[in-house]
Amino acid sequence: MDAIDKQILAVVQGEGRLSVTDLAERVRLSVSSCHRRLRALEHSGVIAGYRAQVDPVAVGLSFEALVFVTMAAADRAGIEAFEQAVSTVPHVVQAQRLFGDPDYLLRVLTRDLPAFQQLYDEQLTELPGVHRLSSTLVMKTVVADRALPL
Repeated sequence: MDAIDKQILAVVQGEGRLSVTDLAERVRLSVSSCHRRLRALEHSGVIAGYRAQVDPVAVGLSFEALVFVTMAAADRAGIEAFEQAVSTVPHVVQAQRLFGDPDYLLRVLTRDLPAFQQLYDEQLTELPGVHRLSSTLVMKTVVADRALPL
């Protein structure tokens, strides 16, 4: 990956719907050369995909919580079972495995506190291998979906 590829990535991170013609103009390449580089970045997996950024509040998901998960054991089968199960919970919009304690951090979006409590009681506490859950509420998002610093 060279400096031109990084320029292409920097532009498409912020403007994924930009036409190849406009992108080529921005990075000062011919359309065919830009298109070839863009396709190579997609095929190599550097560009993992394109998607719309939807405002959670606009679709009724105004309650955000961070849930810390401590596992009962750290065996492979337990970890795999937990990760498979948590990936099926739609309101968990991000799940990260951590070093140390706790073992996981889950970002959860629901419409309100009662919906979160129901999700917590009925689904999160039932995830396999969970020893302890601890949660905190998000007061305000200061930085979100920032482009990678290329």
